[in-house]
Amino acid sequence: MSKQPTDAEYTEFVAGAWGPLYRTAYLMVGDQALAEDLVQTALTNTYASWHEVRELAAAHAYARTAVVRSVASWFRSRVRLREQLTDNLPETPYAPDHSTRPMLLDALRQLPPRQRAVVVLRFYEDLSVAQVAQALGCSEGTVKSQTYVALRKLRLVLGDAVVPSIEGIPS
Repeated sequence: MSKQPTDAEYTEFVAGAWGPLYRTAYLMVGDQALAEDLVQTALTNTYASWHEVRELAAAHAYARTAVVRSVASWFRSRVRLREQLTDNLPETPYAPDHSTRPMLLDALRQLPPRQRAVVVLRFYEDLSVAQVAQALGCSEGTVKSQTYVALRKLRLVLGDAVVPSIEGIPS
């Protein structure tokens, strides 16, 4: 294929590839709904790179690899987040305290854009220092120093009750 593939070709590709990809995912995870979700994720990733496809035969291999990677990612997150299933529910369900949310949003708005980005990526998106550095196109040292300065400013504005001290970062 010498030209870029079209959206119509992608639609045709999905119609033909869905079944084999679903079977692969189902055999790997043993759950119908999860297999469908993982195939959908893989096909979304395939579509994101669809403009780079040069041969439709290569698209099948790419999508299959994307399914395998999605399954592997699911297994990793499952191992990390092992759920303990019980017959007894806790007496008091978790109820997040939203009373500090407006104050926190106002305090975040006071931070410069880079510091705000670092705080959101590190503590809301739960990215590592290296991942934040890559996302922002800066060094890991910059991420660490921006985190330190941002948390110090947030503690001054909000107090330690809202922004607790983090090990290794003095108040």
